[in-house]
Amino acid sequence: MLYRLMLILALVLLPISPAWAAPYTVVPGDTLYLISQRFGTTVSALQQTNGLTSTTVYPGQVIQVPEGASGATYTVAPGDTLFLIGQRFGVSASQLQSYNGLTGSTVYPGQVLRIPPASGGGTTYTVAPGDTLFLIGQRFGVSASQLQSYNGLAGTTVYPGQVLRIPPSSSTPKPAPTPPPVSRGDISHADFDLLARLITAEAGGEPYNAQVAVGAVVWNRVHSPLFPNNIPGVIYQVVNGLYQFDPVENGWINKPATSLCMRAAEEALAGKDPTGGALYFYDPSAKNRYILSLPIACVIGNLTFAYHR
Repeated sequence: MLYRLMLILALVLLPISPAWAAPYTVVPGDTLYLISQRFGTTVSALQQTNGLTSTTVYPGQVIQVPEGASGATYTVAPGDTLFLIGQRFGVSASQLQSYNGLTGSTVYPGQVLRIPPASGGGTTYTVAPGDTLFLIGQRFGVSASQLQSYNGLAGTTVYPGQVLRIPPSSSTPKPAPTPPPVSRGDISHADFDLLARLITAEAGGEPYNAQVAVGAVVWNRVHSPLFPNNIPGVIYQVVNGLYQFDPVENGWINKPATSLCMRAAEEALAGKDPTGGALYFYDPSAKNRYILSLPIACVIGNLTFAYHR
């Protein structure tokens, strides 16, 4: 009798799994009550479906919206587009358009959309700060172009909180990704990290394009007969008893690279060069007559980039 009573109690306490549930990514200002109002469900149903013990939710959290009497629905908010709504639920804009019988892609605030089940119940991933399609692809064993195509992305830009669908053929995500390999040359992870750390030390507070440009200068030197032919050789080069880069001298080179500077290193090694082939850069404190006399390629932020004479 005691066993049967415990079994019944366990079944009552188990979360009820709906026939299907649409994933929804919480945005700033959301509460379970507001989310429930948008989807025609209740706070308790959301708590039960997601195994929540309180009503607290946070931006970026992915919760499952249970199927209502008429299927999961979403009320369009100001600024919404089919693409953005699709990103929240792991479906494409075309799926939303077809599922709701829309003849165009325009939606308006207050409009109620039915949300189709995510195809195949596939894996989704919520973009974190510093992520790129390339880095996410490395985690799941797919290419950036596969992610772009599978999610209907027009470009390669992603943003924190965005939910991406992962192609079903992908592998289990790796728990701790290492710095990615690059597309030009045989660059080790250690060399990639060294370049990203130099960019962080030299241009961490500069515009992103300046960070890419610093990486490009190093990469240009690697390919110039005037300098060593590898990244460590360039960064640690000593000329007339002086290091070529101040962060090597003052130790800032040993500080960890930021995610943004890792992305800049990735772009520089992939061939992006805002300077058009510069081999030198300096800031306003520079006093070296030789470097100040070099032909200027461009100025980005506080950094001036120069060609070899």
